[in-house]
Amino acid sequence: MRGKVNKILILRAIAILLAVTVRSGCLASETSDTAPGFVGVSVCKGCHVESFEKWQGSHHDLAMQPATSDTVLGDFDNANFTQYDVTSVFYKQGDKFLVKTEGESGELQEFEIGYTFGVYPLQQYLIDFSRGRKQALSIAWDSRPAEEGGQKWFHLYPDEKIGADDVLHWTRPSQNWNTMCAECHSMNLQKNFQVDTATYNTTWTDIDVSCESCHGPGSDHVNWASQGPELTSMQGSLGLVLNFDERKGVFWRTDPSSGQPVRSESKATDKEIEVCARCHSRRSPISGNYTHGDRLMDHYLPRTLDAGMYHADGQIDDEVYVYGSFRQSKMYQAGVTCSDCHEPHSSELKLPGNAVCLQCHESKTYSQPSHHFHEPGGPGAACADCHMPVKDYMVVDPRHDHSMRVPRPDLSEKFDTPNACTNCHVDQSAKWAGNSVREWYGRDAEGFQGYTAVLSSARAREPSVSPQLADLIRDTSTAEIARATALTELGPTLSLRTIDVLPLALSDDDPAVRTAAVAILDRTPLNVRARLAFPMLEDPVRIVRIEAARVLAAIPPGELDGKQQALLDRAGNEYVAAQMASAERPEAWVNLGNFHVSRRDATSAIEAYRKAIETGSVFMPSYTNLADVYRALGDETSAEKVLRQGMERYGEDATLRHTLGLSLVRQGRLEEALVELQIAAGLTTTNPRFVYVYAVALNSSGRSPDAISALISAHDQYPNDQDIIQALISFNRDLGNDEQVEIYTSKLAPPTR
Repeated sequence: MRGKVNKILILRAIAILLAVTVRSGCLASETSDTAPGFVGVSVCKGCHVESFEKWQGSHHDLAMQPATSDTVLGDFDNANFTQYDVTSVFYKQGDKFLVKTEGESGELQEFEIGYTFGVYPLQQYLIDFSRGRKQALSIAWDSRPAEEGGQKWFHLYPDEKIGADDVLHWTRPSQNWNTMCAECHSMNLQKNFQVDTATYNTTWTDIDVSCESCHGPGSDHVNWASQGPELTSMQGSLGLVLNFDERKGVFWRTDPSSGQPVRSESKATDKEIEVCARCHSRRSPISGNYTHGDRLMDHYLPRTLDAGMYHADGQIDDEVYVYGSFRQSKMYQAGVTCSDCHEPHSSELKLPGNAVCLQCHESKTYSQPSHHFHEPGGPGAACADCHMPVKDYMVVDPRHDHSMRVPRPDLSEKFDTPNACTNCHVDQSAKWAGNSVREWYGRDAEGFQGYTAVLSSARAREPSVSPQLADLIRDTSTAEIARATALTELGPTLSLRTIDVLPLALSDDDPAVRTAAVAILDRTPLNVRARLAFPMLEDPVRIVRIEAARVLAAIPPGELDGKQQALLDRAGNEYVAAQMASAERPEAWVNLGNFHVSRRDATSAIEAYRKAIETGSVFMPSYTNLADVYRALGDETSAEKVLRQGMERYGEDATLRHTLGLSLVRQGRLEEALVELQIAAGLTTTNPRFVYVYAVALNSSGRSPDAISALISAHDQYPNDQDIIQALISFNRDLGNDEQVEIYTSKLAPPTR
């Protein structure tokens, strides 16, 4: 493969060197009036031969390639693959690689493969569509050896029938390369989405992930290298936008008192980690112009430990790409960076197996059966098996959990979280594993991540969890990402008893904590919100400022002085720009619509929500939020029309049905409303509010026994929901069911102050 790739690189080098030659007239100048430019990997290769050789053939090098006989790994020899009732055929015509498969219309069509995407353990294929779109085919090639189950076509959603109208269909926006994939697979990627024509003109400098993807544009470095000592102003930086020097002279030593590894000097920045996190994280973009050297959260909002993304103990659940896991780890807190373990140019481990861990951890302590209780050299004796268990994503791609945690089968017993023990011992239970650990140590295992019980209670909506969340937020020894998550969970139940955590969190050193604290200020009265959020408009990190702009949008302009209004306007413009960075997505337009609603600008809100529907007709909040604007304007006819349009396009959805039911109630059409509210209550599996509202409507129509019956079923499903309990008390009291009133009153949470 490497020899084949070289041919591509040589051709690319000629083009890039010609481009650099054109620019070289300014090389003798010590400074430039323009920002540094990208020069391409072949220019870097000229001096950095060793780094180039390590990079060549790496996953970064092969992240994306033109589809040629040298780069395509899949079987295109008239190979058939059937997924449910669709049979796709892969074949060649001359130098072209083609597939006949289900297109946007649901009919079989012929498509030409334009690019390969990735290389191992799977390879995907990109297909060009109109308006500059590239779409990632959901049938991928398993590039593992045949003896490992590879060398075959497979579907990325093997257990689902993904029809052409499904949001996960390969022709839909969720599989769009320009938005979902491109930035992390090519260097200097410019998405260039044109809102007025819904067209992409996406460009890159290098097709793959190369030197300047991490170091930033290199023209000043080339300038420095050409002139040497004469360029005195560049001697400190070497002309590099990002010089990864934070580990220079740093080493790890063993603390004789604890036996634990200690960094020779404290980590001063997250420069290296944040550059990696730009791609190795589950995040949302908040700018369209990433600048190397900026803080990560000036351009992206990383996910916290949200349900569905992570288990309650912080272990990976959905595909979250390392950063959020690593931020939870004791290693991160101690100052470990990515390149302590990974060679940055090849992306491989610096040493094989346990040796990479034994760079810092003493073999006499950690590489012994007295530590891991398994046969040396066998399963379970590898550090990563227990401390970085894997989970398969994209069907065949095992990813290590980088939270580097102590296995906790005792937590699995209580909270149904995974544990490394039963990952291997699949025929055993968590209880068996917990008993084994207690047998070894005389106690349950103990770990750095101590927030499982609190986050689990928060997800279960347990009424007593708020003080525990507040305590977790106050505990600055806890990983910042967990404290940020606790703030988000606290938001719905924020009270006088817990609001004191907000000033502490708003002044935290970590921007994720500050962002989460600002975000829940919309739960506070306007006067409190203004006092706490206005200082955040001048925060050094963009995501904090734009969250402050969002929560302050509801402040009437007449109540602000000139400086406050100017600050809010500036941050508000940043908020709008952040949404426009994803203008091809309906979510961005819904966010803008919400922003305009807060500012009492109904006309702009309606325009934004309609643009959301135009951009993605199957995004449900576009319809419900637009209907809510019409409700506020007293136009229930338009609200109903929008909701029925949404139901036609979106299909059966609890929220659409529920919102339509409320509209019909306001129109006095109670019997029709009850039908919609009942359907909504039956469809939902996560929203007790829908059942509560349906029961209230039943009670209002004189059907109190039916209302109580619906609430009893809901209480079984949502035992901690206080609204349901209160309604059961009220409705039973009205019917004189004193015994039931007493039973449900005992289940009420104590009042918060």
